[in-house]
Amino acid sequence: MLAHISSKDLITHLKELVGNSNTLTDSATTQPYSQGYRFGGGEVLAVIKPGTLLEIWQALQLCLKANTAIILQAANTGLTGGSTPDGNEYDRPIVIINTMRIDQIHLLDNAHQIIGFPGSTLFGLEETLKPFGREPHSVIGSSCIGASIVGGVCNNSGGALVQRGPAYTELSLFAQVLENGELQLVNNLGIDLGNTPEEILTNLESQTYNNKDNLQPEKRASDNEYHERVREIDADTPARFNNDGRRLYDSAGCAGKVAVFAVRLDTYPIVKQQVFYVGTNDAKVLSTMRRDILSGFKSLPVSGEYMHRDCYAVTKKYGKDTFLVIDKLGTKYIPKMFSLKRTVDRIADKLTFLPTKISDRIMQALSYLWPNHLPKRMEDYHQQYQHHWILEMSGEGIEEARSYLKTFFAKHEGDYFECTPDEGDKAILHRFVAGGAIGRYHIMKRKEVGAMMTVDIALRRNEAEWFEQLPAEIDSLVQDKFYYGHLFCHVMHQNYVLKKGVDAKKLKQQILTSFDARGAEYPAEHNVGHEYFAKPALKNFYRKLDPTNSFNPGIGKTSKFKNWL
Repeated sequence: MLAHISSKDLITHLKELVGNSNTLTDSATTQPYSQGYRFGGGEVLAVIKPGTLLEIWQALQLCLKANTAIILQAANTGLTGGSTPDGNEYDRPIVIINTMRIDQIHLLDNAHQIIGFPGSTLFGLEETLKPFGREPHSVIGSSCIGASIVGGVCNNSGGALVQRGPAYTELSLFAQVLENGELQLVNNLGIDLGNTPEEILTNLESQTYNNKDNLQPEKRASDNEYHERVREIDADTPARFNNDGRRLYDSAGCAGKVAVFAVRLDTYPIVKQQVFYVGTNDAKVLSTMRRDILSGFKSLPVSGEYMHRDCYAVTKKYGKDTFLVIDKLGTKYIPKMFSLKRTVDRIADKLTFLPTKISDRIMQALSYLWPNHLPKRMEDYHQQYQHHWILEMSGEGIEEARSYLKTFFAKHEGDYFECTPDEGDKAILHRFVAGGAIGRYHIMKRKEVGAMMTVDIALRRNEAEWFEQLPAEIDSLVQDKFYYGHLFCHVMHQNYVLKKGVDAKKLKQQILTSFDARGAEYPAEHNVGHEYFAKPALKNFYRKLDPTNSFNPGIGKTSKFKNWL
């Protein structure tokens, strides 16, 4: 072990460890890693991109010897800034360890489980599992912008799939800094990989283990109780939320407070699915349907994705380019597109006469050249109905839904149609490019509007008034509202573009206070990042994992200082 080293010596050692080209120190090259995808950013001493698990371990040792704070980062696609610094009010330099070069995926038990390395992505896992007729916990959404498998677990990411709940495992391999400052490797993968950190990491990476080493412990590799929890429609608590103590365990929900090397997760069989498209002008119609389906159907839905008419319209206009890339080329091209965007923006930022986010402006202009990309029946519903619900069923649930919808809409306002495979794919894809589309809208309208504010809310399972009606004094401060979400889970994503001059932080606190009064929880699935306060249960979990506050300090608006001072 090295004695204490200076920041200058640290850079030298890191270059020796991972190579000059994978050690970034000037602001022009570190900026894509130190600035959040949508939120946050700050100065860093260095960004390194190790190529092996052992290099991560060795880099961690060096950083601790140099008394730096450490942020492990994968795709940097988080929506609340949780994988970058937040400002510059830290008492130590910060080193970001970007793990995207380390993207192995190991298949266990004929692909019924997998081991995902820190840089492995959801879309990569989806492609790996297809030949086995299986799929990962999340199959689109974050996956379409390259989010990592490990990041989903660390952030308790929820996903849209009703039967699966948040990303969760009790089986992982991670390093943590103990109270005495010692770095310790914890192997809770349930696989015998050796005794020393060097043995464990090398044997895992080289896949030097066999079936007899592949133990099957009693620990969970998914939230296998969620399908029961979501059916409890009269419960006065949310189905899933980030601060849920039920699902804070080791790496699960850690938000980067430990260095995660690998996670072990369940996979799921691919089954035949059918999409039904529902439209109504009465939010209570969807409330009734939700309760009927969750309480009365033998088969749980696959998903039930909600979009408001205004969200549909802004997504149609400002999400077209992302939609077309995924539709025509597949999700595997999205990381390349985002990498190119960041490169273009980084170069353009040096040229002060060019507008900010020029890549978005170019892509938006190009999207106008393409004709309307949405199916006619969806477009007709957009004209007729305020509320849109994309109901996806599988197996016996398909016939259940057919019978139910026919009877239901004979008596209630609204209508539905059974999608063709092409319509179903496009309906789901349209919903999942909504988040990026709203961000694009704000970029394009920046001179005309104020700040953009997002709220990620988990409503009580028995909440009747799920569709928000803002008080007049708050509504008068908002230019545009865009609502979408996972209606069966009562997880809503609510985006507000404010009028010029409105104090976004003050207004957001007013809105969050109103949700506190209704028994809602937040954030629901994006983690606290640097945008939300970590509530006591979550803060205590962070301090237990990281007593010296060495990893990702300041997360959840906690202390940025060593030892939590």
